[in-house]
Amino acid sequence: MQVLKITAEGLTTSFRYPHFTMGVQPSYPMPPPATLYGHVASALGRWFDPAGVRFAVRFAYRHKQTDIETTILLKQASGKLPTDKHLPKVLEGKANPFQREILFFPRLVLYLNRPEWASAFRHPRYAVCLGRSQDLFTYTRVEVVTLERAEHVYLQDTLLPQTFGRYTASGQSVSMPRYLDYARKRHPVFERYLVLQTRLTSGEFLYFGEAPISQWWADPTEPRHAGLPFGVVFHSWVEAA
Repeated sequence: MQVLKITAEGLTTSFRYPHFTMGVQPSYPMPPPATLYGHVASALGRWFDPAGVRFAVRFAYRHKQTDIETTILLKQASGKLPTDKHLPKVLEGKANPFQREILFFPRLVLYLNRPEWASAFRHPRYAVCLGRSQDLFTYTRVEVVTLERAEHVYLQDTLLPQTFGRYTASGQSVSMPRYLDYARKRHPVFERYLVLQTRLTSGEFLYFGEAPISQWWADPTEPRHAGLPFGVVFHSWVEAA
């Protein structure tokens, strides 16, 4: 199977948990699918129909630290209404400092089953960023690769379906925004995933009354581990796995 493989690197990034609003902003350990959708749309320069589009991700960073950020909450100043309706309103602000987790020196490898989009990532329409608008990234490599079938693979620094938690105790179960429905005023759709930051081979999976996974997609251009190729596990933004 031919796929588009995009490698991007940056200095910092942060993927906040959407249900934290005051005091602290922890970061997801890797970009949520909804963030990746926005990233792809930015390169294309348009929203695209996610139906039929599959993606896989490999993401790692070197360090994680906490920094202090400050937002200014603005409101109309009381007792200071302008006499002329054409004059701007008088606003007053209140500083709101909070702690934010920052991921340093992130590296993203994104697979898309759309090799025809290669030119869009070689000449992206908008500034390349991942996470916050100030987290600028650089595409260091954009290529079309041919994935191969393999009986066994290794998995590392990747996003897996939540169902894989039945086969291994490795990984962290997280609820992530899967897709923002812009036809419904950015209504968020959440999904549970398994974030795997350690290295795991498919031979270590344990199956209880289920048939083992016998066929994997593998990337022959990635370094091998113990003779095994890197496994690529695809997801969808809107369709069932």
